[in-house]
Amino acid sequence: MSNDDSHTADTTNATDTTDTTDTADDVRKNTPGKGRKPDARTIEPSAPDEFGLVQVWWGGGKGKTTAALGMGFRAAGHGFRVHLLQLMKGGADSVEDVRGEYNAIAAVPGITYENLGHYGWAGMRDGSDEADHATQAEAGFERARELVAAAGEADLSKPLPLDGPAEDGVHMLIVDEVLYAVSMGLLDESAVVDFVESKPENLELVLTGSHERPDYLDDVADLITQVKMEKHPFETGQRARKGTEY
Repeated sequence: MSNDDSHTADTTNATDTTDTTDTADDVRKNTPGKGRKPDARTIEPSAPDEFGLVQVWWGGGKGKTTAALGMGFRAAGHGFRVHLLQLMKGGADSVEDVRGEYNAIAAVPGITYENLGHYGWAGMRDGSDEADHATQAEAGFERARELVAAAGEADLSKPLPLDGPAEDGVHMLIVDEVLYAVSMGLLDESAVVDFVESKPENLELVLTGSHERPDYLDDVADLITQVKMEKHPFETGQRARKGTEY
């Protein structure tokens, strides 16, 4: 074989080794974040694309309300309209008449709160009237019904005014301690199930409370999280601390 023939054969049988593999930067650019690090931005009214689930947070550990508030602030940070409705937390002699979350909510656009709890603790023999606890829990639950109905009248697929009243609709409604009201016998399980089933499709509904598992919500909740206590400073006599418990 001549040198020319050998050169021709080598060229014909050569394998193309061009690297067509995407680089890490190429892959990242195809993700929702486009490879960019997250940073703080101005909060503008927006609407969620995938809201509409029912979340349940229960258990004997610390963090149920804290987790719900964290989600609320996260949603508000995206420009979604959020409202916190608290039952069973009307204040008590054991803590000061201040709540850090209320101060923070007042400073952040798009998230609001209201408190319909009776002063003292239900079932704790602290001198508060149990009948008043029941009346206030029922009033709070009726308010929750009103807010769910109002959300059903709103177009939750569109941005809502960040400074608008909760009665004009919200994207996320947090009903804090409603499950505790049920476990204390102040509200009926069936009423809460009916309440959940009445919510509009695009409303994210978050329910918290109770040291007892809310089995009655198994068929209507999308997320159920148990907050389990392994160790708590209360066990050694530590009182509620400003900035962590209130």
